[in-house]
Amino acid sequence: MGNDKHYRRGQRKRKGGVISTIIFIVALAVFCFSGYQLYGIFSGYSKGQKEYDKIREMAVDEKDKDNFRVNFDELMAINPDTVGWLRFYPEPAQISYPLVQTDNNDLYLKKTFSANENTVGAIFLNYINHPDFNDKNTIIYGHRMKDNSMFHELEKYQEKSFWEENQYFYIYTPDGREITYQIYSAGIVKDISDSYKTEFLSNEEFDDFLETTKIAGAYDTGVQVNVHDLVVTLSTCTKESDDNRFVVRGVKIEEKNLD
Repeated sequence: MGNDKHYRRGQRKRKGGVISTIIFIVALAVFCFSGYQLYGIFSGYSKGQKEYDKIREMAVDEKDKDNFRVNFDELMAINPDTVGWLRFYPEPAQISYPLVQTDNNDLYLKKTFSANENTVGAIFLNYINHPDFNDKNTIIYGHRMKDNSMFHELEKYQEKSFWEENQYFYIYTPDGREITYQIYSAGIVKDISDSYKTEFLSNEEFDDFLETTKIAGAYDTGVQVNVHDLVVTLSTCTKESDDNRFVVRGVKIEEKNLD
């Protein structure tokens, strides 16, 4: 009888040991797989950052606000889809990237400026818009990367204090123009909101758009916009949900020829 009890107890111990071993092996496999995935993600981030750093070194002559030049011949040689360069000054200075445009809004979600497959993608112009930035509302898309690259730093505009110190961004074009935009609205919208309208049948319709985008802002900037203005909308994802977007809207206030 006693031997039988010892036998059953031994069986339970062996079974418990086997189960513990299996749990450990499964947990270790999950840990290793997760680590591999994280390595792949951050390795992609690093490659993307290095690529764009190299592009800036090659194509940009940056001394200060008034002496910023882009070598579009070099950029066009790498990617003929080049339509401009987007830059923030003084902050968020991390946002300084070439702009591309193709016949769809999918290609550059996972393809860098140099045509490498990478989740950082590229900063790209809405395929419906004209590449001269003369539409009533031009839309520019970029990812919100966890390494603070691409359009991640746009989220700083959720705070009015940041906007007060950094109200402008600039677009440089292959034909030698520098276009200055003053940010008049910034906030979270749905991915199907009217912020993404690009065509307006009348001044009244565009005026309604401007009012809607001002109201959608996280705060009142006091910047005046009217139906004769041109707007650029910068759009990126948010950490809140998949169907939300964070948008920063700028109104064109100046254009000059740098040649």
